[in-house]
Amino acid sequence: MTIIDTHHHLWDLSKGYAWLDEVPAIRRTFTMADLAPILAETGVTRTILVEGGRCQESEVDEFLTLAAQHDQIAGVVGWCDIEDPRLPDDGDPESTASPEQNYNRYLVGARSQIQGESDPEYLYRPTVLAGLRTLARRGIAFDLVVRVDQLKACAAAAAATPELTFVLDHLGKPSIRDGARGLAEWRAAIEPLAKQPNVFAKLSGLVTEADHDSWRAADLKPFVDTALDLFGPDRLMFGSDWPVCLLASTYQRWLDTLRELLDPSLHQAVFTETATRAYKLPRT
Repeated sequence: MTIIDTHHHLWDLSKGYAWLDEVPAIRRTFTMADLAPILAETGVTRTILVEGGRCQESEVDEFLTLAAQHDQIAGVVGWCDIEDPRLPDDGDPESTASPEQNYNRYLVGARSQIQGESDPEYLYRPTVLAGLRTLARRGIAFDLVVRVDQLKACAAAAAATPELTFVLDHLGKPSIRDGARGLAEWRAAIEPLAKQPNVFAKLSGLVTEADHDSWRAADLKPFVDTALDLFGPDRLMFGSDWPVCLLASTYQRWLDTLRELLDPSLHQAVFTETATRAYKLPRT
């Protein structure tokens, strides 16, 4: 079975990523030379490279270049300022893309660091909705990296732009370490979003929302089961969140844990088919 990792990062400290100053355990450069052996060991054959909090347009071009150089990278979710979403595009006369790069193939999505906005209603601003409609016209998805208190606005934005595919990263970052209280708070917030048919979600980033040192599969199970109940397997996909996941887990452990938590009959959807549809990836 083809396994698609829909969420990993790469970063070069010499080019920014100031947020890593607060996370010394992973404050180093991570490249495809680091990731490729892990993919080979785990049997993951295709990936989606996601912007890493640098928040610079130049990162998009760099990541698209990497995608053209590495067969494992099937697509890129590039950074954009959603209120002014000027992503490189083949049809844009001001694009900085080099002619040899096939952006229509590799640019599958965009992402803004919404989680850093203090306003929980940020996504429903008129300027943001206009940016979302621009992305929809370009035929690419929009990844939501948000907090639980922002999920209500996510649902409103998804309802207002039904022509756009949304992909919720990390299930909206539920507070797994808070157990039943965190589960109840998150379920109430995410349920309206899950009702929007144009919204997919990633089973990613969960181990770092649990206790880094002592989490078990049982701690994650209620959240994974709830996601299955609300979204169904046809709108859920696997993501490693590597190398951020290294704060709490190896790549292999998280992949094995998710396999354990899912009935084998769901593996094809979650590990392959959902990602292929959500990001419009070519089938291999």
